[in-house]
Amino acid sequence: MEDINLHFTGDISAVEKAHNLLAALIDNNIQLKEGNIGIDPRTIEWKRVMDMNERSLRNIVIGLGGTTEGVPRQSGFNITAASEVMATLCIAKDLQDLKEKLGNIFVGYTFSNKPVFARDLKANGAMAVLLKEAIKPNLVQTLEGTPAIIHGGPFANIAQGTNSIVATKMGLTLSDYVVTEAGFGSELGAEKFFDIKSQFGNLQTNAVVIVATIRALKYHGGVKLTALQTENIAALQLDSQTSISILRT
Repeated sequence: MEDINLHFTGDISAVEKAHNLLAALIDNNIQLKEGNIGIDPRTIEWKRVMDMNERSLRNIVIGLGGTTEGVPRQSGFNITAASEVMATLCIAKDLQDLKEKLGNIFVGYTFSNKPVFARDLKANGAMAVLLKEAIKPNLVQTLEGTPAIIHGGPFANIAQGTNSIVATKMGLTLSDYVVTEAGFGSELGAEKFFDIKSQFGNLQTNAVVIVATIRALKYHGGVKLTALQTENIAALQLDSQTSISILRT
């Protein structure tokens, strides 16, 4: 279990390297006169990433130190799991599809207001090479000895929030059924599983299991947080009926 939480197979490190490679190519293109495509530094949306929630690096100024050290501009760091590369990896069908999708990553605008993508910097090929092992799902086992596939981990609040299409499809070729956990609550992870991952991957779900606590049901039934410890059957029944209606819909 500790190996899963401590670097595991290096997938997240590969995502980090691929993401930061694009960031380096962006700043290199701004710095150089030959081959410069005219990116307006003020419009760049692509920050760097690291596998740590380091709030002091979220908004910084880079390129200080003189003419040989880059062009000063505002930038920063995000956490690696929030990288668009992570989201792209989990939605890709295969390595070629991953390369194409990485090329579609938006970077910013030129001074003439034309959009710039990773493919314009010829970054997607090298990024895909860095991810050639990371695109392979990881097979582990639970404490009960059953097989489990762990692959990817994009944020649900800004991305699709579920594991990779490749992992799910691999599981479907090896077993009679595959259970996928869609985190961040049914209104976020599960909806994105159905509306994004299932659509891209052409997946059809046969059953849904919703895990809910009594406190959560009462809260959604209109009970205030301070009164959740008090028994309230009416609120519990109200939210249960609402949930069943939503599922039927």
